[in-house]
Order: sequence, then C-alpha cells, then structure tokens
Amino acid sequence: MQAHNGMYIDGEWRPAAGTETIEVVDPATEEIIGTVPAGTAEDVDAAVAAARAALPGWAATPPAERAARLGALHDALAARREAIAATVTAELGAPLAFSQAVHADLPITVAGTYARLAAEHPFEERLGNSRVLHEPVGVVGAITPWNYPLHQVVAKVAPALAAGCTVVLKPAEDTPLVARLFAEAVAEAGVPAGVFNLVTGRGPVAGQALAEHDGVDMVSFTGSTAVGRRIGAIAGGAVKRVALELGGKSANVILPGADLVKAVKIGVGNVMANAGQTCSAWTRMLVHADRYDEAVEIAAAAAAKYTPGDPTDPATRLGPVVNAGQRERVTGYIRTGVEEGAALVAGGADAPEGMERGYYVRPTVFAGVTPGMTIAREEIFGPVLSILRYEDADDAARIANDSAYGLSGAVWAADDETATAFARRLQTGQVDVNGGRFNPLAPFGGYKQSGVGRELGPHGLTEYLQTKSLQF
Repeated sequence: MQAHNGMYIDGEWRPAAGTETIEVVDPATEEIIGTVPAGTAEDVDAAVAAARAALPGWAATPPAERAARLGALHDALAARREAIAATVTAELGAPLAFSQAVHADLPITVAGTYARLAAEHPFEERLGNSRVLHEPVGVVGAITPWNYPLHQVVAKVAPALAAGCTVVLKPAEDTPLVARLFAEAVAEAGVPAGVFNLVTGRGPVAGQALAEHDGVDMVSFTGSTAVGRRIGAIAGGAVKRVALELGGKSANVILPGADLVKAVKIGVGNVMANAGQTCSAWTRMLVHADRYDEAVEIAAAAAAKYTPGDPTDPATRLGPVVNAGQRERVTGYIRTGVEEGAALVAGGADAPEGMERGYYVRPTVFAGVTPGMTIAREEIFGPVLSILRYEDADDAARIANDSAYGLSGAVWAADDETATAFARRLQTGQVDVNGGRFNPLAPFGGYKQSGVGRELGPHGLTEYLQTKSLQF
C-alpha cells in the first residue's frame, strides 16, 4: 500500500492544496494498492507558476545541455526498469512480461531517442536572406492516459524538454503511481527545478484547470475523442497550440496471396495485447471472401490461447482491463454485437471461468460482422476482434476507410510492393506492411477524428517548437 500526499512542483514534493485522495486499485485483485492526492485548481496554479518561472532559463539552455539531462533521464529510467514494470502490472493489470518489454522498455528507448535528437536537431536554418529560428512553444500542459501510462508520459515530456519547453503533467487517475517514479527519475537526472512538474488529479478538475490555464501555451492530450473535442474547443478559444492523440478503429487488411496463418495470428495478438486497451489496435480484420471461413477458424483458435490469468505470472498473456467501468463497457459491446447479429466464435460477455475477482474479459472474436454494426464502427477498447468480409481490393479499401477514425492499420500481401500500393489508399496515420516492426522514431498520430499532431521522433519534437524568421 503506497499512500502519497505530495505533488512534484518546482523541484520538490509539496503537500497538496486539498485533502481529497484518489484510490489506486489493482484490477486483478480489486484491492486498493495506493492513494495519491486529488489535485485542485490551486495545485495546478502552483505548478504552472513554477513552469513559467523556469521557462526562460530552460529555453536558453544550450541544446547540448538539454540533451545531457535527457540522457541522464534515460539512465535513471533504465535503472528503474523492474520497478516500472511491477508498478504498471499492479495498477493497470498488464502481464508482467508485456510490462517489461513494452511499458518499461519502450519509454526508456524513447527517452534515449530524444537525448540524441536534442543534440542533433537543427534549431536554426538559413533560407535565402532569412535566418529561421525554431523556438520552444512555452509551458506545456501534458494530460496522459492510463493504457500506456509511462510511454505516453515520455512521448510528451521528453520532446517538450528537448525543445526547451517546461511541463506540467497530469497523469490518468487510474495509473498515477508510475508517473511518480518518472518524477523521481527527473529529479535524479538533474533537470532544473520547475522545468517538470507533476499534479495528480481527476480530469474534470485538475485536467480541465490545466487545459484552461492562461499560463499554459500548449496542451498535449491523449485519450478519448470525446474529451479531445472538449480540450480542442478550450484550446481553440484561447488560441493556444494543441496536440491530440485520440481514438482508433484500425483495419487489418489481408489481401489475396498473403500468408493467411501468419497475418491472422499476428492480427489476433495485436488486438489481445494490453487486454485490447490500445488505441492503435487492429480491431477490424478484413479478409477476402474466398478465404474468410478459414481465417475465422484460425482467429478463433488463436484467441483461445490467450487465457486470462494473474498478470504477475510470467506465463500470462491476457490480464484484466483497467477497472470495473471498462469491463462493463467492453462486455456491453460484446452483448451488442450478438444482438445485432454477429456470430460469436470465441469468448463472450460472461466472466472467464474461475475468475471471481478482477476485471477480466474473455478474448472475443466475432465473425459475420458487417460495416454498419456497432462493433465495427465504435472503439471498444478491450480484447474484441471483428472479422469482416470483402469482395475485391476496392471493396476492402472502401470498408477500411469507412470510419470516423484513422490512427493505424496493417496490410498483408504476397509482396511488399502490392501491400505498399494498397497502404497508400488507407486514410490513416500509420500502416504496418507485412508485419513491419514498430519504429519509435516514426511519427505516430491520426487522420480524421483520431487527432491532430504527431508524437515520437523528430516529428514529435517539432510539435513543441514555433518558428521565427529574421530577415537580413
């Protein structure tokens, strides 16, 4: 049981302004494992004031020194790898092996990329008779989600610091403990006081206060499209910079001639990872009519291997979803799928056998899904896969693009040239071609209602810069 009562503001842990706390619950056991302060507008005011006071000095710090602090942050996070993984497993329910490989190792890697980019990025350039300066936007309000609680923190804070911005972070209330580990790493890395500040709290209180604050120059938010719309409206009213990484309903298109077994098995694994709580998950699998029945059979068998279990067991591949509300949301979508006529070929809305405690959802696969069904259109955010049939490439492209979202996707074909030609037709921000590996330097972000702006790599850094030109 971790009982915390402080906010990290201006380089020190300070008591919260209020007395209300947030309970952190282990989704596998339903037991309270910690508490953090429920921050108020007063806490946000103090954090923003510290960030504004630190901004001139940090913005004027040479990029090489900012890079050195980010390098030290990378090392401090790496030294906490096991603690990070254990904490994410406890507060999110992710299987320990996944927490180590993704929830810990990925943000550690991303921190390292920004240590290099801070040193290498061209913050000035010459265009004709002009010198173009790329300067920090200012104070950044970063609001992060619970599904990848450290990765999303690093994906926002590291590029902002590399750019010379100062930051106030408001992490998700379900997973705030790993954000405290991050703050400890920031302090150990020697980042100056006020450059990074942490306020825990609830979205409608601390999050809204941060988004509305006059002292915040940019808001970077990852979460639901509904909340993203509200934050975008707030930022637009104040004419401040905004970056939004929102929902997804990504298509996994398996073209004729592709390795069907490989494509289907990897597609199922993609949906089941992190208990399906991934905005970029390929939750719609599109298969040609000639091999549709075969693909359904392969998918059902693959899903059956993701037996829900104790996330601290190294053998577990599928942990619980984050909380009781999320479990009800996901199982509600499963019931809707059945009611609308989809065929349940694996899983279902009932609790997994023998799992009396914990927010577990069975790995679920639907066949006979049509594009107009709710489960084919709305983001479920759980271990649920919909398999749709298409007749030809034009039909596949039409179905894949018939979505309000456009965050990610995948294409499988007999060769990369064919897959690439089809990938160019997809209205989405990122496409994996024939099982291409995730690249932490590639820009990540969405088309349409999946958001605006990009994270990761050099494109993620430029989100936190504004441009000034000097004419000579």
